[in-house]
Amino acid sequence: MKHPALEIRSLTPNCNETLILTALEKGARHGYQLALDLEERSGGFFEFKHGTLYPILHKLEKEGLIAGSWSDEGLRGKRRHYRLTEMGQEYARAQREQWRTFVDHLVDVIGRSEP
Repeated sequence: MKHPALEIRSLTPNCNETLILTALEKGARHGYQLALDLEERSGGFFEFKHGTLYPILHKLEKEGLIAGSWSDEGLRGKRRHYRLTEMGQEYARAQREQWRTFVDHLVDVIGRSEP
């Protein structure tokens, strides 16, 4: 899979995908758990609503970057757990590097602190 470069018009979708993929590097999670983990790790900065999160998970699964499987959670019923595929691991690494490069250049332009 080709690793697309970050483009200004696709920053938000790219950011969301990268956040989800890197969260899954820590192990398989169901959607709600992913949202909670990302919110906690970001100090509440990143919040995912169901209407945002699940379409992204479905897209990533369709692209072969993650794989989902159903598990029985007892009283909670069935939940779909997602894990990174090998291709997803490679893609997450590439995206992380592209984001680091982007942020470095952004900071070069705007500066690290007030003048």
